[in-house]
Amino acid sequence: MSESALEAKAVSITFGGLRAVAEVSFTVPHGSLTALIGPNGAGKTTFFNLVTNLFPPDSGEIMFYGSSLRGRSPAEIAGMGLLRTFQTARVFPGMTALENVLVGAYKETKAGPLQQMLWLPAALREERRLTERATALLDLVGLSVYRDVAATSLPIGAQKLVEVCRAVMARPRLLLLDEPAAGLNDAETAELAALLRAVRDSGITILVVEHNMSLVMDVADQVVVLDLGKLLARGTPREIQGDRRVIEAYLGVEEETA
Repeated sequence: MSESALEAKAVSITFGGLRAVAEVSFTVPHGSLTALIGPNGAGKTTFFNLVTNLFPPDSGEIMFYGSSLRGRSPAEIAGMGLLRTFQTARVFPGMTALENVLVGAYKETKAGPLQQMLWLPAALREERRLTERATALLDLVGLSVYRDVAATSLPIGAQKLVEVCRAVMARPRLLLLDEPAAGLNDAETAELAALLRAVRDSGITILVVEHNMSLVMDVADQVVVLDLGKLLARGTPREIQGDRRVIEAYLGVEEETA
């Protein structure tokens, strides 16, 4: 994990006089699962938007495997292998759960339209291989039984898992997940944890924004804490659990009585 997949260098952005992210610097090691946590309004999703250039930073630099992301379009960043999900589940209507996951394999499709129309052997082999991989991802999160069900008819929690599987299907170099456990029940959260571990173990680096502290402490290699747009702490899950500054940021400070 010596190589940095992502490096933020003194990144800042201001909206209407409010400093949403202020001089934030940290690295995401290659092959790691890093969790970005903090109270509501800490700047976590804004930081994701800066990484993907939905908002260009006012100052600072974000490096992806040594290449600056400044000035690159979100589509160009995705083409480099940096993909993200959003807080709200986004599945394609009119498509099954399996078809939604298969959309993530668009970069791996080699067979041309004519080969697919004529069902040539190369196209059939490719479709079989991708379908097996997509089904395996759905099976990992307990959704293979719903592979042929319309994705929009699934519960929100299941839709979020489908979205994560679709992102993984694209084989990104770095995957940004924005609150993937929001709306999941305990069983779904456990399945998500298994998927995250499997994805990390396959060599894909993960940066996840998450409020579920049990999930974070269970799967993260590194935890980065933001508060009011500033970097508050960084360390292993054990170190963060014992950091008084983090506890105060989440729970507040009890006033002393006279």
